[in-house]
Amino acid sequence: MNKTVVDRVGRSVTFSFPPKRIVSLCPGITDTLFSLNLDAEIVGRTRFCIHPKGKVENVPVVAGTKDIKLEAILEVQPDLIIVEKEENTKEIVEELEKHFPVYVAEVQSVDDAFRMIEDIGSLTDRNEAASELAGAIREQFESLPKATGKRIAYVIWRKPYMVVGKDTYINSLLEKMGFINPFTEADGRYPAVTADEFLRAELDFVFLSSEPFPFKEKHLKEFLDMMPETEPVLIDGEMFWYGPRMLEAATYFQKHLEI
Repeated sequence: MNKTVVDRVGRSVTFSFPPKRIVSLCPGITDTLFSLNLDAEIVGRTRFCIHPKGKVENVPVVAGTKDIKLEAILEVQPDLIIVEKEENTKEIVEELEKHFPVYVAEVQSVDDAFRMIEDIGSLTDRNEAASELAGAIREQFESLPKATGKRIAYVIWRKPYMVVGKDTYINSLLEKMGFINPFTEADGRYPAVTADEFLRAELDFVFLSSEPFPFKEKHLKEFLDMMPETEPVLIDGEMFWYGPRMLEAATYFQKHLEI
Protein backbone atom coordinates (compact mmCIF):
# COMPACT_ATOMS: atom_id res chain seq x y z
CA MET A 1 0.00 0.00 0.00
CA ASN A 2 1.01 3.62 -0.40
CA LYS A 3 1.63 5.95 2.53
CA THR A 4 1.82 9.75 2.49
CA VAL A 5 3.80 11.67 5.10
CA VAL A 6 5.04 15.23 5.51
CA ASP A 7 8.83 15.39 5.85
CA ARG A 8 10.82 17.74 8.09
CA VAL A 9 10.93 20.56 5.55
CA GLY A 10 7.18 20.42 4.91
CA ARG A 11 7.15 18.37 1.70
CA SER A 12 4.44 15.77 1.13
CA VAL A 13 5.97 12.38 0.27
CA THR A 14 4.03 9.36 -1.00
CA PHE A 15 5.80 5.99 -1.11
CA SER A 16 5.18 2.25 -1.02
CA PHE A 17 4.83 1.19 2.64
CA PRO A 18 6.75 -0.37 4.15
CA PRO A 19 9.58 0.42 1.72
CA LYS A 20 11.52 -2.63 0.59
CA ARG A 21 14.29 -0.79 -1.26
CA ILE A 22 15.79 2.19 0.57
CA VAL A 23 18.62 4.53 -0.43
CA SER A 24 20.15 6.64 2.35
CA LEU A 25 22.33 9.64 1.55
CA CYS A 26 23.31 10.47 5.14
CA PRO A 27 25.81 8.47 7.25
CA GLY A 28 23.91 8.80 10.52
CA ILE A 29 20.66 7.74 8.85
CA THR A 30 22.29 4.76 7.14
CA ASP A 31 23.68 3.70 10.51
CA THR A 32 20.21 4.09 12.03
CA LEU A 33 18.57 1.97 9.32
CA PHE A 34 20.97 -0.88 10.04
CA SER A 35 20.31 -0.53 13.75
CA LEU A 36 16.60 -1.04 13.03
CA ASN A 37 17.40 -4.36 11.33
CA LEU A 38 16.75 -3.10 7.82
CA ASP A 39 19.90 -4.69 6.36
CA ALA A 40 17.99 -6.36 3.50
CA GLU A 41 16.10 -3.18 2.58
CA ILE A 42 19.12 -0.86 2.19
CA VAL A 43 20.11 -0.82 -1.49
CA GLY A 44 22.22 2.34 -1.72
CA ARG A 45 24.43 4.59 0.40
CA THR A 46 27.04 7.33 0.15
CA ARG A 47 30.77 6.67 0.24
CA PHE A 48 30.80 8.40 3.63
CA CYS A 49 28.36 5.87 5.12
CA ILE A 50 30.97 3.73 6.93
CA HIS A 51 28.94 2.32 9.84
CA PRO A 52 28.15 -0.31 10.91
CA LYS A 53 31.47 -1.82 9.83
CA GLY A 54 31.12 -5.35 8.54
CA LYS A 55 27.64 -4.70 7.17
CA VAL A 56 27.60 -1.40 5.33
CA GLU A 57 30.26 -2.61 2.88
CA ASN A 58 27.64 -4.90 1.32
CA VAL A 59 25.55 -1.93 0.17
CA PRO A 60 26.38 -0.27 -3.19
CA VAL A 61 27.80 3.26 -3.11
CA VAL A 62 25.50 5.44 -5.22
CA ALA A 63 26.50 8.93 -4.11
CA GLY A 64 28.52 11.26 -1.97
CA THR A 65 26.65 13.64 0.31
CA LYS A 66 26.95 16.57 -2.13
CA ASP A 67 26.99 14.57 -5.37
CA ILE A 68 25.05 11.61 -6.75
CA LYS A 69 25.51 8.90 -9.36
CA LEU A 70 22.03 9.12 -10.88
CA GLU A 71 22.51 6.07 -13.09
CA ALA A 72 23.50 3.97 -10.07
CA ILE A 73 20.43 5.14 -8.15
CA LEU A 74 18.17 4.45 -11.15
CA GLU A 75 19.66 0.96 -11.31
CA VAL A 76 18.73 0.04 -7.71
CA GLN A 77 15.18 1.41 -8.15
CA PRO A 78 14.49 2.54 -4.55
CA ASP A 79 11.00 2.74 -3.07
CA LEU A 80 12.24 5.56 -0.86
CA ILE A 81 15.29 7.83 -0.69
CA ILE A 82 16.12 9.43 2.66
CA VAL A 83 18.28 12.57 2.76
CA GLU A 84 19.16 15.14 5.41
CA LYS A 85 18.83 18.88 4.91
CA GLU A 86 22.38 19.82 5.95
CA GLU A 87 24.20 16.76 4.63
CA ASN A 88 22.63 16.89 1.17
CA THR A 89 21.80 19.71 -1.20
CA LYS A 90 18.50 21.11 -2.42
CA GLU A 91 19.66 20.40 -5.98
CA ILE A 92 20.08 16.69 -5.16
CA VAL A 93 16.55 16.53 -3.75
CA GLU A 94 15.11 18.32 -6.79
CA GLU A 95 16.85 15.91 -9.17
CA LEU A 96 15.96 12.74 -7.29
CA GLU A 97 12.31 13.62 -6.67
CA LYS A 98 11.78 13.58 -10.44
CA HIS A 99 12.30 9.82 -10.25
CA PHE A 100 11.59 8.56 -6.71
CA PRO A 101 9.94 9.51 -3.41
CA VAL A 102 12.45 11.55 -1.35
CA TYR A 103 12.06 12.15 2.37
CA VAL A 104 14.07 15.03 3.86
CA ALA A 105 15.10 14.72 7.52
CA GLU A 106 16.60 17.59 9.51
CA VAL A 107 18.88 17.20 12.52
CA GLN A 108 20.15 20.35 14.23
CA SER A 109 19.95 19.26 17.86
CA VAL A 110 19.98 16.30 20.21
CA ASP A 111 16.18 16.42 20.33
CA ASP A 112 16.10 16.37 16.52
CA ALA A 113 18.32 13.28 16.55
CA PHE A 114 15.83 11.41 18.73
CA ARG A 115 13.00 12.62 16.50
CA MET A 116 14.90 11.39 13.41
CA ILE A 117 15.22 7.90 14.91
CA GLU A 118 11.49 7.80 15.66
CA ASP A 119 10.69 9.14 12.17
CA ILE A 120 12.82 6.47 10.50
CA GLY A 121 11.01 3.85 12.59
CA SER A 122 7.65 5.20 11.43
CA LEU A 123 8.72 5.36 7.76
CA THR A 124 9.97 1.77 7.75
CA ASP A 125 7.46 0.04 10.04
CA ARG A 126 10.08 -0.36 12.76
CA ASN A 127 8.46 1.75 15.47
CA GLU A 128 9.26 -0.59 18.33
CA ALA A 129 12.91 -0.99 17.39
CA ALA A 130 13.23 2.79 16.97
CA SER A 131 11.75 3.44 20.41
CA GLU A 132 14.13 0.90 21.93
CA LEU A 133 17.15 2.55 20.26
CA ALA A 134 16.08 6.04 21.35
CA GLY A 135 15.45 4.78 24.88
CA ALA A 136 18.87 3.13 25.09
CA ILE A 137 20.57 6.34 23.94
CA ARG A 138 18.63 8.45 26.46
CA GLU A 139 19.73 6.06 29.20
CA GLN A 140 23.38 6.38 28.12
CA PHE A 141 23.10 10.18 27.94
CA GLU A 142 22.21 10.22 31.65
CA SER A 143 25.93 9.65 32.24
CA LEU A 144 27.27 12.39 29.97
CA PRO A 145 30.02 14.34 31.74
CA LYS A 146 29.09 17.74 33.18
CA ALA A 147 31.21 20.68 32.09
CA THR A 148 28.99 23.39 33.50
CA GLY A 149 30.15 26.82 32.38
CA LYS A 150 33.36 25.68 30.65
CA ARG A 151 34.00 27.65 27.46
CA ILE A 152 34.80 25.64 24.34
CA ALA A 153 35.45 25.77 20.61
CA TYR A 154 34.96 22.71 18.42
CA VAL A 155 37.31 23.08 15.45
CA ILE A 156 36.51 21.27 12.20
CA TRP A 157 38.92 22.90 9.72
CA ARG A 158 42.36 24.46 9.37
CA LYS A 159 43.43 27.20 6.93
CA PRO A 160 41.13 28.86 7.61
CA TYR A 161 40.14 27.73 11.08
CA MET A 162 36.45 26.87 11.11
CA VAL A 163 34.40 26.00 14.17
CA VAL A 164 30.99 24.61 15.00
CA GLY A 165 28.40 27.32 15.57
CA LYS A 166 24.68 27.64 16.19
CA ASP A 167 21.89 25.34 15.04
CA THR A 168 24.07 22.24 14.81
CA TYR A 169 23.80 18.82 16.41
CA ILE A 170 27.40 19.08 17.61
CA ASN A 171 26.77 22.34 19.42
CA SER A 172 23.56 20.95 20.93
CA LEU A 173 25.49 17.98 22.32
CA LEU A 174 28.19 20.28 23.72
CA GLU A 175 25.49 22.36 25.42
CA LYS A 176 23.88 19.19 26.81
CA MET A 177 27.22 18.53 28.54
CA GLY A 178 27.17 22.06 29.95
CA PHE A 179 29.75 23.69 27.69
CA ILE A 180 29.40 27.30 26.54
CA ASN A 181 30.28 27.84 22.88
CA PRO A 182 30.91 31.56 22.31
CA PHE A 183 30.92 31.08 18.55
CA THR A 184 27.18 30.47 18.47
CA GLU A 185 27.00 34.26 18.35
CA ALA A 186 28.87 34.33 15.02
CA ASP A 187 27.14 34.36 11.66
CA GLY A 188 26.59 30.97 10.10
CA ARG A 189 26.58 27.44 11.42
CA TYR A 190 30.30 26.84 10.78
CA PRO A 191 32.00 30.23 11.05
CA ALA A 192 35.62 30.93 10.16
CA VAL A 193 37.63 32.12 13.18
CA THR A 194 40.93 34.01 13.42
CA ALA A 195 43.66 33.48 16.02
CA ASP A 196 42.67 36.80 17.63
CA GLU A 197 39.03 35.69 17.88
CA PHE A 198 40.13 32.44 19.55
CA LEU A 199 42.09 34.46 22.12
CA ARG A 200 39.26 36.90 22.80
CA ALA A 201 36.88 33.99 23.41
CA GLU A 202 38.75 33.08 26.65
CA LEU A 203 38.32 29.35 26.07
CA ASP A 204 38.86 26.60 28.62
CA PHE A 205 39.03 23.89 25.94
CA VAL A 206 39.45 23.64 22.20
CA PHE A 207 38.29 20.36 20.67
CA LEU A 208 40.20 19.39 17.52
CA SER A 209 38.04 16.99 15.56
CA SER A 210 39.25 14.02 13.53
CA GLU A 211 36.91 15.12 10.72
CA PRO A 212 36.41 16.68 8.26
CA PHE A 213 39.96 18.01 8.75
CA PRO A 214 42.04 15.24 10.35
CA PHE A 215 43.56 17.02 13.33
CA LYS A 216 46.40 15.01 14.89
CA GLU A 217 48.92 15.19 17.75
CA LYS A 218 51.16 17.59 15.80
CA HIS A 219 48.38 20.21 15.82
CA LEU A 220 48.15 20.36 19.62
CA LYS A 221 51.31 22.51 19.86
CA GLU A 222 49.90 24.88 17.24
CA PHE A 223 46.94 25.65 19.50
CA LEU A 224 48.98 25.67 22.71
CA ASP A 225 51.29 28.26 21.15
CA MET A 226 48.26 30.31 20.13
CA MET A 227 46.35 29.93 23.41
CA PRO A 228 48.66 28.82 26.26
CA GLU A 229 45.82 29.00 28.80
CA THR A 230 43.47 26.80 26.76
CA GLU A 231 43.62 23.00 26.77
CA PRO A 232 43.56 21.46 23.27
CA VAL A 233 41.92 18.02 23.06
CA LEU A 234 41.89 15.65 20.09
CA ILE A 235 38.34 14.37 19.60
CA ASP A 236 36.94 11.47 17.59
CA GLY A 237 34.46 13.27 15.36
CA GLU A 238 32.37 10.13 14.96
CA MET A 239 31.33 10.47 18.60
CA PHE A 240 29.46 13.59 17.48
CA TRP A 241 27.45 11.71 14.85
CA TYR A 242 23.75 11.30 15.48
CA GLY A 243 22.19 7.85 15.28
CA PRO A 244 23.60 4.66 16.86
CA ARG A 245 27.04 6.27 17.44
CA MET A 246 25.25 8.18 20.20
CA LEU A 247 25.25 4.93 22.20
CA GLU A 248 29.05 5.10 22.44
CA ALA A 249 29.31 8.84 23.03
CA ALA A 250 28.70 9.02 26.78
CA THR A 251 31.28 6.33 27.59
CA TYR A 252 33.79 7.93 25.22
CA PHE A 253 33.39 11.38 26.77
CA GLN A 254 33.61 10.02 30.31
CA LYS A 255 36.90 8.35 29.39
CA HIS A 256 38.49 11.10 27.33
CA LEU A 257 37.34 14.34 28.97
CA GLU A 258 38.92 15.33 32.26
CA ILE A 259 36.58 18.15 33.23
